[in-house]
Amino acid sequence: MTADSRQVISFEEVNRSATAQVGGKNASLGEMVCHLEGQGVAVPPGFATTSHAYWQFVELNELKQPIMDALKDMQEGKATLAATGTLLRRLFLKGTWPEDTAQAIRDAYAQLCVRIGRDDADVAVRSSATAEDLPEASFAGQQESFLNIRGADALLDACRQCYASLFTDRAISYRETKHFDHLQVALSVGVQVMVRSDTGSAGVIFTIDPETGFDKVAVIDAAWGLGETVVQGTVEPDEYQVFKPLLTKDQLEPIIGKRRGAKELKMVYAEDGVKSTRTVPTSRAEREAFVLADAEILQLGRWACIIEKHYGCPMDIEWAKDGETSELFIVQARPETVQSRKVAGKFLSYRLKNKGKKLVAGLSIGDAAVTGKVCVLDSAQDIDRFVDGAVLVTENTDPDWVPIMKRAAAIVTDHGGRTSHAAIISRELGLPAVVGSGNASKVLKDNQEVTVSCAEGDKGFVYEGYAEVLTDAIDPSDLPVTRTRIMLNLADPASALHWWRLPADGVGLARMEFVVGNHIRVHPMALVNYEQLEDSGVKRQIDELTKGYTEKADYFVDQLALGLARIAAALYPDPVIVRMSDFKTNEYANLIGGAGFEPHEENPMLGFRGASRYYSPRYREGFALECRAIKRLREAMGFTNVVMMIPFCRSISEADKVLEVMTANGLQRGKNGLEVYVMCEIPSNVILAADFAKRFDGFSIGSNDLTQLTLGVDRDSDELAHLFSEEDKAVKWMISHVIKAAHEAGTKVGLCGQAPSDHPEFATFLVESGIDSISVTPDSFIRVKQKVAEAEKNA
Repeated sequence: MTADSRQVISFEEVNRSATAQVGGKNASLGEMVCHLEGQGVAVPPGFATTSHAYWQFVELNELKQPIMDALKDMQEGKATLAATGTLLRRLFLKGTWPEDTAQAIRDAYAQLCVRIGRDDADVAVRSSATAEDLPEASFAGQQESFLNIRGADALLDACRQCYASLFTDRAISYRETKHFDHLQVALSVGVQVMVRSDTGSAGVIFTIDPETGFDKVAVIDAAWGLGETVVQGTVEPDEYQVFKPLLTKDQLEPIIGKRRGAKELKMVYAEDGVKSTRTVPTSRAEREAFVLADAEILQLGRWACIIEKHYGCPMDIEWAKDGETSELFIVQARPETVQSRKVAGKFLSYRLKNKGKKLVAGLSIGDAAVTGKVCVLDSAQDIDRFVDGAVLVTENTDPDWVPIMKRAAAIVTDHGGRTSHAAIISRELGLPAVVGSGNASKVLKDNQEVTVSCAEGDKGFVYEGYAEVLTDAIDPSDLPVTRTRIMLNLADPASALHWWRLPADGVGLARMEFVVGNHIRVHPMALVNYEQLEDSGVKRQIDELTKGYTEKADYFVDQLALGLARIAAALYPDPVIVRMSDFKTNEYANLIGGAGFEPHEENPMLGFRGASRYYSPRYREGFALECRAIKRLREAMGFTNVVMMIPFCRSISEADKVLEVMTANGLQRGKNGLEVYVMCEIPSNVILAADFAKRFDGFSIGSNDLTQLTLGVDRDSDELAHLFSEEDKAVKWMISHVIKAAHEAGTKVGLCGQAPSDHPEFATFLVESGIDSISVTPDSFIRVKQKVAEAEKNA
């Protein structure tokens, strides 16, 4: 029997060139079995029916002419899509198997049972179309899969249903849109030993950030039970992010994102009844726990890198964990079809003005913002109710929703994660989407005017009313090269990866207090002294935030390290200068549990802040947690590009005390390449620049505070606003003097104030003064870069 006439073929005998024979999905499984198992990637064994078997089924049952006639009637408007699909599927389901095909499937199944040592082994039965999983088109979800199939008769029935699913309404519609000839597409069926993820977990991996296209990160979604709930978007899964460049070093743990999802449902085996699976609620313990341990996250990340390297393109991968053996497996892999096809060039940055009340929030898909009227739909069958250009709001989507999604301005769902159907299709269509909102279909009402924003990081929001949506076009390829390093001011880990395409020279200011205030939210001393807290309400809030942590203080260290890691990853391996916490006492007091640990001050701006806190008995243990996070970031995760920066250091003796405390916490300047900078924002920093230069590796000028303290002006005072100017001669003298003094001492000096962002001409003065680097907000990066290039040219 020739290869082309075989009915069934094992995965070990096919590779990715066999798409015409076994379809894209099965060809990819064979490719991994043949070439990647030797590198440790585990793939469950199995076999595939061939396209030859499909055409034999079509020929025996004389289906070709009925298929042509039915499709012609639909194309001429004589029949609806739904009626056509129903008719064709019924024809396949009534069909009989050619005897040699049926026997080949029975024999292959029997051999598989012997191979794994189980009678009537439970298998996954998946459709694999011969035009599927191509880089230029994603057929994911177009055909059916069947799980927990046992016995040869049940297997043959499932295979027949897979054939019929080649003509689901969504599959017909997709081929029509993509101009694929329906009778040139065959269907192979993959039969694979089931991974008992019904008692374990499963999910999806993208080897590229599906939102920003950042190619140095792999994103892993995970939920309890069989993986269909993640793919279909019926649950909000956990999400983990790993930094790929550091995964090659076994001693490192470069996990830069861990978000616990709600995971309210899971799909498990159905032991009785017609259906082989059922969906059940998860337990409270399952909802509150992370699905994967760190070691498992790293293993999946390393496998994803191996698969991506082998295929030579970003990949969309499905994985499963066997609950009985705790083994991990890869069960599918296909090319990623959205971000990988985007061409680097101009991209739009969106901003909102005059935002209304925040109505719902969820995960942000895309980076755009739009306005529109709400249309809430319970079912894809309600397509006639949908108004073109409306904001589609529903519980979750599947491929049946695609015709409606194509007509929407934005999409909002109650359920789903970043790898759900709604998220994947929204990206393909270029639509902003907010997924996993929890209650949008209940909160939002038909015809309600809203603004959907995915322009504020990894959280998406729906606001009441129409906000003003502003856009800025950014084209990094047109920028000149400059001697002066132009860096970014970043604070929010959620939006850090959005700016990876900017040709910045690193991050000149990463604000630790933003991560603490917006992501951790708890005062570190309240975690250190949790047992002594008397406020039961505060304790309840802390308990809710720290679920899964045995030691409350570990929550602070873990979340701070993760938040800073995303910023450190965005421009790796360029330097990322992390300013240690610089809250004022009134700001610290506003953190959960903070009021009992902060003194009341009449002028917090000049009070207990910055360096003075780090060695004080009042906060020293809190600073120790900050140091633990930095140590983990550099040594355990591997982000040695992170530089520490000490703010508001008033005197030389204070500098010595801070460096001593850092050393006691395992962070010694110069050891393992650690650099420590000092903020230059107090006149004493300028006056004693030579002495500070002996203790620090660089200065970072904070022009806002330096202006206030040089001129004695409160920048927030309406009465004195006219006096506050970073371009005042006295301020400029201070800046130029510290640049000169730093260079005489052989020390680097940069500026991370707001002035160059607000007034690009200020950059000319800095260039003329010999500044080494200027750090600006991302939205002003291009015009500052251009201004610096012009100033350097004219110097």
